Amino acid sequence: MSQGGIGSTLGQYELLELLGRGGMAEVFKARATEGPRAGQEFAVKRLLPELQSDAEYVSLFAGEADLIRFLDHPNIVKVHEVGIDGDVYFMVMELIDGRDGGQIVKRCRERKIPWPIDFAVYLTKVLLDALAYAHDAKGPTGKPLGIVHCDVSPSNLFISRTGDAKLGDFGVARGLIDGGVGDVMGKPYYLSPETLNGVISPAADLWAANVTLYELLTLHRPFAGKTAEEVFQAIRSGERVPLKERRADVPPGVAAVIDRGFAPDEADRFPNAAAMSKALAPLYDERVGTPLAISAVVRGLFPGS
Repeated sequence: MSQGGIGSTLGQYELLELLGRGGMAEVFKARATEGPRAGQEFAVKRLLPELQSDAEYVSLFAGEADLIRFLDHPNIVKVHEVGIDGDVYFMVMELIDGRDGGQIVKRCRERKIPWPIDFAVYLTKVLLDALAYAHDAKGPTGKPLGIVHCDVSPSNLFISRTGDAKLGDFGVARGLIDGGVGDVMGKPYYLSPETLNGVISPAADLWAANVTLYELLTLHRPFAGKTAEEVFQAIRSGERVPLKERRADVPPGVAAVIDRGFAPDEADRFPNAAAMSKALAPLYDERVGTPLAISAVVRGLFPGS
């Protein structure tokens, strides 16, 4: 086993290319060198080298693996294997050859090109379908896992070259075995008022999905601030730029879903991801919001890649 980067090995996987690096882990494009998958390429995720001896981060990483290895849904990045090489934990996942929603939003903003409304609604519906499955998922004994993703955002929605959308990066996900109260985790702009108070529930993911829909439509986040505390204050007070001021052509039905998703009282929002998905289903043209059409536009935004 090597602690190195490109060209080194982790288990039976050769690391080929660094795909991304976050605050806790790094993801490599890798190729299986032996076994039944020899020659196939995957995404291999491992803890950052400097965190591999930190018990807290090892526990978080192992917890993610324990939760998501049971998930099998067409719109969730598939985990094929969870392993340990020496003292390094790693996950082997399907390789998504494409872009993430955060990259798409950034490129559209740079080029001053609006992301099509039908695409935004369709992708959010797909995201909600993935969340509905994850929230209701059960372990091998039939016991509910109680998964909450806790880090839903455009950058964790991956769009393949063929336009398929998949939710990934359950790095701070948790099962509600502790009553749903814990430390605030996730990106500041996407946290719900309840999450800021330390209450973790599936409603946190619905709020973040609503922020994602707003961002896909407007290319801006609804709650802004120069510091995390200013963002938190905006979230708590509900201070956001009205959707119509950012994009006047958003249909009333879509705007109504967003308004309901940001209701101050959680009881006035959608009760679950399936209900929110159902509300969005009739609000996009199925002939326009399709994987094929999305893949064509993404190729246009990122030519030659």
